[in-house]
Amino acid sequence: MDKQTRIAQAFDLIQPDRPPILGGWLAAPEHIRALTGCSPEEYWDDPWSWGVRAEHALGSDGVVTIFTPVSRGAYRCVDGRVLEERAAYTEERMLAEIEAMPEPEQVKADFDEEAEYAAFVAEFKRAQAQLGDIVWAPADWDLNPHALEYSRYGYENALTLTATYRDHWLKLMRVKAEIGRQHAILRARAIRAGIHPRAILGGEDICAQRGPMISPHLLRKHYFPLLEYILEPLVEVGARQVWHCDGDWRPILNDVLACGVGGLQGFQRECGMELEWIVDLKTRWGDPLVIFGPMSVTRTLPYGTPDDVRAEAEHAIDTCRGKASLCFFTSNTITPDIPLDNVKALWETALNSRW
Repeated sequence: MDKQTRIAQAFDLIQPDRPPILGGWLAAPEHIRALTGCSPEEYWDDPWSWGVRAEHALGSDGVVTIFTPVSRGAYRCVDGRVLEERAAYTEERMLAEIEAMPEPEQVKADFDEEAEYAAFVAEFKRAQAQLGDIVWAPADWDLNPHALEYSRYGYENALTLTATYRDHWLKLMRVKAEIGRQHAILRARAIRAGIHPRAILGGEDICAQRGPMISPHLLRKHYFPLLEYILEPLVEVGARQVWHCDGDWRPILNDVLACGVGGLQGFQRECGMELEWIVDLKTRWGDPLVIFGPMSVTRTLPYGTPDDVRAEAEHAIDTCRGKASLCFFTSNTITPDIPLDNVKALWETALNSRW
C-alpha cells in the first residue's frame, strides 16, 4: 500500500495494511545529521531540506511539519531571545495591543477568501512537492481561540488576562476565533478539492500536569462555543481535528470532543492520560477517534531501551485494534536527549507492523 492511501484510510477510519507513522517533530540536529550524513554547515544552511531527507531515511508515511530550530546552534522552537521578548511584555503593553486589534466583525469582513485560498493551495503544493511521496499533513495551531496566549505574552500575563481583564480576554479570543475560522474555511475547501488530508493536528496547551490552567466553568462559558464555531467548516466536510493533549485533560476532554474534535494526540501517562481508556472515547457522532501517538517523550523514548520502545509500540497496536484509528506519532518533539537507536526502533516497529 502506498503512503498516500495508507494515510487517507487511517484518517477516514478505514483500517490500512498497518498503522501509518507520522514524523516532522524530529528536533535533534545531531540525529538528522547522523541519518543523512550532512555536515553541520550543510544542515544549518538548509534545515528544512535536511529534515525532509531524515524523514525519508526513517521511512515516515506523513509529516505534520518539518521541525526547524529557531536559531543556528539551537534545537528548540524558542531560544533566549524569544524568552526575553516574552519577559519584556508588561500588562500595560499587552492590554494596549489587544485594544488596538480590529474588532472581530472587521476581521471577518476583511477576509479575502479567494486570494487567501489561492495562496494557501500554492504553498501547500510547494511543500508537498518538496516532500515527494511523504504525505504533507500540516498541523495548524490557530484552529482554536487562544485562551492562554503565553507564547506571546508569557504565562504570568496570559493568566492575569483571564482572571483580571475579562473584556480584553474575550476580545482576544473572539479575534483569534475569526482568524481560526478563516483557517478552517481554507482547509475545508482544500479537503473538498482532494488536495488536503482529512485530519489536522491542532489544539492549545491549556492543561498542566494537575489539570486545566483556566477554570473549566470559564472555558465552557466562553472558550468551547468559540472552538465549535471555528471547527464548523471542517466538520461540514467530514474533516477531523486531532487535539494535542499535553498534561491532564481529563476534566475537560469530553467538552473538547463535543465541539467536533475527531481525534487526540499525546499522551502523558504520568498525568493520567492513558491510552487504554482513551481508545474507548467517541466523537460526538459516535465515531472512533483518530489517535496520533502514543509514544512518550518523557519516559520510554528518552529513558527506555530499544526493546522497551518496541514493546510500547506493539502495545499501542493491540490497544487500538478495533477501537481507534492509530497513526504512530510521539507525544511531543524528539529532542537530542532521546537516543537515536530508540528513534530508529520506533520507526522500524511501525514499518514492520501489521493490523
